[in-house]
Amino acid sequence: MTVTSPKILTIILNYRTPDLTVKAAEAALREMRALGGEVVIVENGSGDDSFEQITRAVTAWQAGEALRVVQSPVNGGFGAGNNFGMRQGMSDGSAPDFYYLLNSDAWPDEGAVQKLLDVMAQHPRAGFAGSHIRGTDGEDHCTVFRFPSIAGELEGAARTGLITRMLRRAVVPMEIPAETTRVDWTAGASLLIRADMLRQIGGFDETFFLYYEETELCHRARRAGWDCYYVPQSRTVHVGSASTGLKTWARTPTYWFASRRYYFTTVHGRAYAALATGARITGALIWRLRRLVQGKPQADPPHFLRDLIAFSLNGLTRPAPKPRAVPLSRPLTEDSK
Repeated sequence: MTVTSPKILTIILNYRTPDLTVKAAEAALREMRALGGEVVIVENGSGDDSFEQITRAVTAWQAGEALRVVQSPVNGGFGAGNNFGMRQGMSDGSAPDFYYLLNSDAWPDEGAVQKLLDVMAQHPRAGFAGSHIRGTDGEDHCTVFRFPSIAGELEGAARTGLITRMLRRAVVPMEIPAETTRVDWTAGASLLIRADMLRQIGGFDETFFLYYEETELCHRARRAGWDCYYVPQSRTVHVGSASTGLKTWARTPTYWFASRRYYFTTVHGRAYAALATGARITGALIWRLRRLVQGKPQADPPHFLRDLIAFSLNGLTRPAPKPRAVPLSRPLTEDSK
């Protein structure tokens, strides 16, 4: 069964990547024209002239109501920016049936969104459908994952074959499936989300600034009976880390540690979060020993272990933040903007 009639709203966040955003919007608009959908670009508080650059570029396309550029008053992070875009609704004021999230440095192949829609039609309890992601060099990017756990934290930090074999069911990154597969969660670089599900469970939790927000949303959806699917036939090119600078971090930013701790605390409780951090520290010490004995390379940003321990100790006496999953029961109105 092929779905061609639902209302789809594509959301692209820009943060200081106007040229890439324009390229992503052009590819998204091609997809939406074929499906009768629309594109909203959210300028997410870049503090530069991104809004003006993007507006000039898309005005030249004469896209009309199929493409809008809106400006968030603050940079609240990935989840808050996408929530802001979702609440814009369709240009006629109606609510979409699906939201398609596309990173500003990602470009779907022709027909990629249609393939995600097909999976949604085949699986009524599918809340998410994510694309296969490849780099500009053609290499596959792993974007299919298990939910993080204590065992997964130990395995991921230790990077040791024996431990990986013992904890293979907890390894967070999965082997990339060749066929459409139900997974725990998938990255939001090219992700179709069912609007009915969000109206039930809420949008992104805006306590997260960056990282772990998709993981938590998919976990919340799973608890409510919704599924996440990885669709390798839907293909998208992704530069990766264009806005975040992940690949060139000189030091892990505080918001990464905050998001990680908040995820474990919100999903599993403070005791579990503490044990997960202990497992991560233990794994990191195992890797440090291997580096000393076997000459293994440094795999984390500089001072990662020291920063993780310091952040964890500083948070022992602080109250846990309260979840802020934003209701998405209706489009954003002029009065609520």
